[in-house]
Amino acid sequence: MATIFDAAKYILEKSGKLSTMKLQKLCYYAQAWSLVWDDEPLFDEDFEAWANGPVCPELFSVSKGQFAVTSKEMRGDSENLTDGQKDTINEVLKYYGDKNAQWLSQLTHMEDPWKEARNGLLPGEKCNAIVTKESMAMYYGGL
Repeated sequence: MATIFDAAKYILEKSGKLSTMKLQKLCYYAQAWSLVWDDEPLFDEDFEAWANGPVCPELFSVSKGQFAVTSKEMRGDSENLTDGQKDTINEVLKYYGDKNAQWLSQLTHMEDPWKEARNGLLPGEKCNAIVTKESMAMYYGGL
């Protein structure tokens, strides 16, 4: 199975340099829509309901301290993705790719998977609760 690093590498190859926040959100939406359109996760790694929206800790750990990243700086191999997975990511990039990181973060704050994982915490409060794949599939599948 592909990893979040494979997906992130592909996103960066297609989009060029991105802020780490925007990369997180694009990976999140790629996972969400893979669950809906492909009936399977794009990668195994989970997202946590951090204050600025969903964040994958494994991806965060490799870009920690950086504002932006490029495909050359990202580990992973986009060739580990199937053509179908690349198609899913391409569709996500068509819809979300031109949005800025703050817009994407605010969008996740309005959606049930992140809100439910935070379970009533105040804005800005730390949280590492997992945004489950099941909640993502149910919510985005209903849109």
